[in-house]
Amino acid sequence: MTAPLHLIEVTSPEHAREFREFPVRLYRADPNYIRPLDKDIDQVFDTKKNKYFRAGELTRWLLQDAQGQTIGRVAAFINKRTAKTFEQPTGGMGFFECIDDQTAANTLFDGCRAWLAERGMEAMDGPINFGDRDQWWGLLIDNFGAPLYGQNYNPPYYRRLLETYGFQVYFEQFTYFRKVGDPLTPEYQEKAQRMLLHNSKYSFEHLRLKELEKYAEDFRIVYNQAWVKHDGVKEMRPEQSRSIMKKLRPVIDEKGCWFAYYEGEPVGFFIALPELNELFRHVNGNLNWWGKLKFAYHRWRGSVRTLTGIAFGIAPRTSAAE
Repeated sequence: MTAPLHLIEVTSPEHAREFREFPVRLYRADPNYIRPLDKDIDQVFDTKKNKYFRAGELTRWLLQDAQGQTIGRVAAFINKRTAKTFEQPTGGMGFFECIDDQTAANTLFDGCRAWLAERGMEAMDGPINFGDRDQWWGLLIDNFGAPLYGQNYNPPYYRRLLETYGFQVYFEQFTYFRKVGDPLTPEYQEKAQRMLLHNSKYSFEHLRLKELEKYAEDFRIVYNQAWVKHDGVKEMRPEQSRSIMKKLRPVIDEKGCWFAYYEGEPVGFFIALPELNELFRHVNGNLNWWGKLKFAYHRWRGSVRTLTGIAFGIAPRTSAAE
């Protein structure tokens, strides 16, 4: 691409609408693509709704060609609470969408890089989210089926665009699939019986919505023991865990969320939710009254056939639990 490209900062409602609409056009021919909810995208960039603005800053751009057509988008951001917990002060890049053109991609990445460097950052991590790690985190490089709710979806050529620019794999994250009715292996069953189910010190229970605040605290305890040791992860506060559970409450299936206890103390959890994209594929990104009606109809029809595990944690072994 040799014609001049224009990097335009998103500063108006019209720009924000184009930021949402560009991927819809980009993926128009892809039968697997499911449009994210407009509100889920908008709230990331809403200074009143996204708590990460309390200790961070963000900007985003559209990339247009010489004819004024949008050919890409991206956002750059800094979480000041975690930026300097890495070996190099590190900012973020995310919400990257682009046509298959290296020059266009480089222009978007260069914009992020310059903006972050001006603010003292020495490294750029991405594609990630200006928010929690359970959404819009990472680059899909395999298994290009229908996307899970809140997860990045992209064509295979994105990997080439990023790696040609200089991005390298920081860590790999895997999603596994199994049929609920498939039996466990005999080895796994034997180990569970011997080590856990016949040990009276361990107990297991599924979440109960009437006691949601209790499980929010149990979740927080295990999370802080299991995850804070990772780079860039801060300890979760009680109000954060309560906010997470409150947000999830409308879609929680009680028997899809399980907690493990050792002598009554929480030591593990597995949180699985109905796969919402099996419903949101019918609303075209908009949960207005018509979208909510279609959502309710397809939920009533039993369109959801999959549970997605969104969080799994085990507290590190202690002397008491060995």
